[in-house]
Amino acid sequence: MISVVIASYKYGHLAAHCIESVLSQSKMPSTIFFVDDGAKDCGHLPSLYPELNYIFRKENLGIVNNFQNILDKINTEYVMFLGADNWLRSDAIELLSEKRTDIVTYDIVVTGELKDEINERAPLEAKRYQGDLYWSRYGLHHGSVMYKTCLAKQIGFSNNNAIHPQEDWNLWDQMIKRGASVSSINEGLLYYRRHRENFLKYTTEINQLSLIRQAKARPLELVVNDYVISSRKYNSV
Repeated sequence: MISVVIASYKYGHLAAHCIESVLSQSKMPSTIFFVDDGAKDCGHLPSLYPELNYIFRKENLGIVNNFQNILDKINTEYVMFLGADNWLRSDAIELLSEKRTDIVTYDIVVTGELKDEINERAPLEAKRYQGDLYWSRYGLHHGSVMYKTCLAKQIGFSNNNAIHPQEDWNLWDQMIKRGASVSSINEGLLYYRRHRENFLKYTTEINQLSLIRQAKARPLELVVNDYVISSRKYNSV
């Protein structure tokens, strides 16, 4: 039994893609939660996908507190958190359901406008793959691994970890320290979209976004039959 939590903050324009990737699974999860952490841009979704369990926050709790609040509501054996800007391969839940360890991790296909920045963050780890990047996470953490719920609740999310303060790093670190069993699926089950609306946690991403904005602000010039045609269609991000 697996619960999938789709977490959104300012991803209302991308969330339907994520939701449909979960609804099209070859084996359905037991429960699907969708939480809008106070951005108020997902109000159109319940009429399109009424089978989900929705939480619309009036105020932004932040990633860690938002995840902890949802974790407290989970009553299935396993849970995984999925960013609403990403999506799953159609057999992801089926393959995850076959594993019985405390933590199940798997590989990632990195896609999106800023995908190449992953090699700045993790040099030489991601390889070219069908136009995107394949990121092996064998035995390693990422933000959408599957956790055994009872153990996750014993530890919980925390933003007091000085080394890895974001998202579920504390949960991963503490479960490993307590001897949690880990298994890996050597297939790219998650499509990780890196784009300009991501939380800008890394300096390289901030620099990249700045360059994109500068490029968009410059007029596009085309030479047609010796005439220069300028366009300012892309003046803003």
